[in-house]
Amino acid sequence: MSETTQNTETPENENETVSEPTVEELQARIAELEAMVNEEQLRGLANEQNLRRRFAEELKKAQKYAAADFAAEMLVVKDYLEMALLDTSGNFEMLQTGVSMTLNELQKAFDNTGIQEIPTQAGDKPDPHRHQEMQAVESEQEAGTIVALLKKGYTMNERVLRPAMVTVAKAAETAEADNGAD
Repeated sequence: MSETTQNTETPENENETVSEPTVEELQARIAELEAMVNEEQLRGLANEQNLRRRFAEELKKAQKYAAADFAAEMLVVKDYLEMALLDTSGNFEMLQTGVSMTLNELQKAFDNTGIQEIPTQAGDKPDPHRHQEMQAVESEQEAGTIVALLKKGYTMNERVLRPAMVTVAKAAETAEADNGAD
């Protein structure tokens, strides 16, 4: 029985042998794999070029039409200003109401586009990145502090569009300096 068990465990075709691939077959397989790698590299490069081209096109469009939303909101402001100019009634209160409505529309447009006033208070130290010192005046305030706001400044998404123009306090001249001038 042991012989029959051994016979069933041996392969049916003992004459079959696994042949080793020839050098030519291996070289052909290497060439085939290299061609596949080259093709994948070319596809990858083409995809990269297409992505760069699409990105450049999108960037151009974004730059070209970046102000479109703000411009659309400015049309309402322009309409209100034109209506105010056409008013010949002479009613100052109505004109003032119209200007107030126009200012409200402008503020809405600013809010929607991230434009904000630069906060400026008398007595504060000016921020050189957000304030432009236009003149220095004698004041009882501490030297180098803001005395008055001459023109409001604005930022858009934290970037300064126009610095606030301010007057700052200068150091008061001492009595000795005045006596020495006589």
